[in-house]
Amino acid sequence: MGWAEETEEEVAWRTPSGIFVIVVIRGAAGDRIRELQKRYDPKLAATNPPHLTLIGSSGVGPIVPSVSTEEIRRLAEPIAASTSPVELTFGAPVRFMQTNIVVLPLPPHGVLRTLHDRLARSGLPLGTAKHAFTPHATLTFFRTLPRDELRELLATRVTEPLIVDHLLFSLTDDPNPTRDLFELPLGG
Repeated sequence: MGWAEETEEEVAWRTPSGIFVIVVIRGAAGDRIRELQKRYDPKLAATNPPHLTLIGSSGVGPIVPSVSTEEIRRLAEPIAASTSPVELTFGAPVRFMQTNIVVLPLPPHGVLRTLHDRLARSGLPLGTAKHAFTPHATLTFFRTLPRDELRELLATRVTEPLIVDHLLFSLTDDPNPTRDLFELPLGG
């Protein structure tokens, strides 16, 4: 029922190799999103913790994997230190860009855009992204939901806030498991 080894859509959305900058969604919001992922897309729930990708999949591509962690730290630490933590509200779930992927959108302007743009202009060598900056948390990716489950998920609301208080730098090299490199707190 909606499961396959790898669909054409998944191949098109395959994660490029490189270093991504993410915000792990922790606390009540992370628990709620994980609960939804387990219910509607267990394979996604087993893959990665709920997160928001700032650098790597939209707006700009991932940091080139050959860049040393020391160089990344040198360029990213001042940005993280000068950015205050912020609390954000998720929008209603939507199907992502004419796909079967369901996401929780976040405001694409304001604090997230500023942080994204500062990292993008930091001097880090970045790959090319396929999409405009579209901040979100993914609820389903691998599973195409039956109509009734899709309707049910789209009617769900996540009212718990996202606390953006850190940046996690994570190396992705499919099909190998993702490897966290280091984390920087926001605001010092």
